[in-house]
Amino acid sequence: MSPGWIDASLFRDFQAEGTDAHRLCTIADGWVERFGNDILISFKRVLVRERLIEELKEWTSSIPFKFGRIFARFVPRKSEQREPPRLICGDPAENLQAIATERHLKFWIDFGAGFSVGLFPDQRENRSFVRHVAPKRLLNCFAYTCSFSVSAAYVGAMTLNVDLSKRSLERGRENFVLNSLTTMGHRFIADDAMAVLPRLARKGEKFDVIILDPPTFSRSPGGKTFHVENDFEKLLVDSLELTERNSHVLVSTNCSTLREHALEVMARYGLKAARRAGTFHRSPPLPDFPPDTGASSIWMTLR
Repeated sequence: MSPGWIDASLFRDFQAEGTDAHRLCTIADGWVERFGNDILISFKRVLVRERLIEELKEWTSSIPFKFGRIFARFVPRKSEQREPPRLICGDPAENLQAIATERHLKFWIDFGAGFSVGLFPDQRENRSFVRHVAPKRLLNCFAYTCSFSVSAAYVGAMTLNVDLSKRSLERGRENFVLNSLTTMGHRFIADDAMAVLPRLARKGEKFDVIILDPPTFSRSPGGKTFHVENDFEKLLVDSLELTERNSHVLVSTNCSTLREHALEVMARYGLKAARRAGTFHRSPPLPDFPPDTGASSIWMTLR
């Protein structure tokens, strides 16, 4: 078997913990992820896609796992060129939705909704940390389909979810329902997080946990743009206005130019600008992601 694929023992560990959303393989210019019984192949070159399809068949012959459909998506250099995954193996008449499970929590997956299918496996340990600290109030900026909020609500938190996309927030509500969690008392705001944070500060709102996991680039309906390399520091400083002692803030990004050291430098600047103090820690490494792949993340604990 070619290197890059997880071994049978790790696969069994995921099964035992109630997780069927995780990385199966990572190689240069491509990777394979599992969502329930479906497979998603991400590739930067067509030859890599074909190689991963063949290796997937070889890998499953030695693992007690029978996959259903295979989807594939091309990973372009520019985000605006991204397209939804394409079905390359399976019944085209089937619904493009599926359900994936992470430590017994369920999440809707939609292979037809866009480039991203609804859940980012590289945030698994950060979601687990949210469950561990059991916040009373969580603010989820750039909430997407609200997976962090589902994790928080599962342990009793009230959540505020902010995202530009009404459709993503609706999918977030559906994730609450999927886990038999009421949406009563939870707020969903379709707006620019950069505009919402100052409003919350003026109202005196405070949160135990704040999630800052923005896209590399986004554009609001009013034409305002967010560039993570330029705007993350202001986002962080504004979010610190909403924290109290012992609050936790997740600083995370998939931007390749902002790795953990750069995030820590940014976090230290944010603390200094806000005249706050805090400590840093990182969630455990993901066993299915090689080093320096997936999102870079740092947790800040305010003092």
